Amino acid sequence: MKRLAAIASLVLLGACAPTLPPPAQPEASSGLTAKPGWTFQRQAVAAANPLATKAGARILREGGSAVDAAIAVQMVLTLVEPQSSGIGGGAFLLHFDGQRVQAFDGRETAPASASESLFLDAQGQPLPFNTAVTSGRSVGVPGTLLMLALAHRQHGRLPWARLFQPAIELAERGFPVSARLHALLTADAALRDDAAARALFYRADGSAHPVGHLLRNPELAQVLRNVATIGPIALHEGPVAQAIVAAVQRPPLPGSLNAEDLKRYQPREREALCHDHQAGGRALRICGFPPPSSGGLAVGQILGLLARSPQATAPLQAGLPAANWLHAYTEASRLAFADRARYVADPDFVTAPGGRWNSLLEPRYLDERARLMGPRRAEQLPAGEPAGQRVSYAPMPAQPEYGTSHISIVDAQGRAVAMTTTIEAGFGARRMVTTDPSRPGGFLLNNQLTDFSFTPRDAGGLSVANRVEPGKRPRSSMAPTLVFDRSSGELLMSTGSPGGALIIHYTAKALHGVLQWGLHPQAALDLPNFGSLGGPLLLEQNRFPAATVQTLRGLGHTVQEIEMTSGAQALVRQGTHWLGGADPRREGIVSGD
Repeated sequence: MKRLAAIASLVLLGACAPTLPPPAQPEASSGLTAKPGWTFQRQAVAAANPLATKAGARILREGGSAVDAAIAVQMVLTLVEPQSSGIGGGAFLLHFDGQRVQAFDGRETAPASASESLFLDAQGQPLPFNTAVTSGRSVGVPGTLLMLALAHRQHGRLPWARLFQPAIELAERGFPVSARLHALLTADAALRDDAAARALFYRADGSAHPVGHLLRNPELAQVLRNVATIGPIALHEGPVAQAIVAAVQRPPLPGSLNAEDLKRYQPREREALCHDHQAGGRALRICGFPPPSSGGLAVGQILGLLARSPQATAPLQAGLPAANWLHAYTEASRLAFADRARYVADPDFVTAPGGRWNSLLEPRYLDERARLMGPRRAEQLPAGEPAGQRVSYAPMPAQPEYGTSHISIVDAQGRAVAMTTTIEAGFGARRMVTTDPSRPGGFLLNNQLTDFSFTPRDAGGLSVANRVEPGKRPRSSMAPTLVFDRSSGELLMSTGSPGGALIIHYTAKALHGVLQWGLHPQAALDLPNFGSLGGPLLLEQNRFPAATVQTLRGLGHTVQEIEMTSGAQALVRQGTHWLGGADPRREGIVSGD
């Protein structure tokens, strides 16, 4: 009874989302840095760190493909942006080869011994979220390397080993600690609890290495050298696999991930989630990532619902979204997040409504849902019944989601990548893998399993679709996106963003800004952030006029102004050129030819 009461209270809490505190941001803010926007003739790489971007551009210039460049970028990000992604995590990669779009799923999986009570304590109550994050229980089986190897076998042009060279060189000679990395290391208390991480990132007195400090990671260099030589099996078997298991299984709250879990992992190739969309007088085809990501579905629903609102074509006012447009966007978001909470989970474990995930994007269903959007905030906007069928799942209670990194690439042969990659929270589970304690460094493990619902059932015993199950992939918000001209099939845009559940809004903002408002991709990313996770209307702090906030409150919205640290990237075709944009809230750039 105590367990049911605890679950019931959390379900009630999720239903009363407007009273919740603002969502924690995946990564702390490190300020705004103006970006110029870029133009390229043939090919381009947009990534979250200049060193990673330059590594990708270098691979393209050597004749590599978009996938080759993405691999090089990811390896450098493992080194220079350890808070966001790496070989200890997972990723979703959308690829266009000039003819078709493929979705490569490298999402982490739960260990074979995991159960739906993974994040419940001895009394059957959910663990405190931050306790779960830094525990061994939170670590899923990494999938990034095996997924990238699968994509490389199909679309690589340069030898696998060549793609690791930029990261190996940087790890050996060192890279200067950036202002952003320094700020995040300083702010994170939990990372110091891991001996290997403390030795790598901090000085003897416990303070973070200063900006400009040359940070070397010889352990990571050796791991990458092994992966380059023998392939991703170097991570999933042998000494590195043993070190991963040891890191997961040490206290506090050790996890059960073992060597067999690592050996059994398989990436998936899934059908991309593509749908038609009309914007700016053009017929478009938008392709996103299917479940286990909720990103493609939620972004598609928001854009489709907004297009059915009289506010859809409302222009910017003084360069900003107007209050009435933000109201319509928020109601569309609430509808999308209601469906997300009830239906979306690993498709190997749950059935899509009507047997097709596109049922959530069908015009007739969006017409029906759009009729719930009124001139004022609706008191309740529950999940719908796509395909005329109710799937018997309980809505997942609200809980935090954390961060990622995004890469967009186009190559000179017309191939393209949109890849979002993650270790979940900033610095993941704060557990560093090292095979040799005498060799400083290593790589961090993910805490991806905290993307599962901590509460597996509601008060009536109805299962949550996104509950923990053995071998299951947790639901994600990652939303790598490719946009095409519907008539010609020409690629028009590659975009995506980090940001936890707010990824959905950061990506939707970039898409609407470019496709509907006709903005340069840099201007679209520069716009202030906004969104709703089903409860309050969230606005980026100090970016909207007081009159806008007042009008929104007058329409019935609970408005919370918070830091919203996106990290979006975008490449947009303009005639024969490519325009590039990088989020001013992080340190990324775009580079190419």
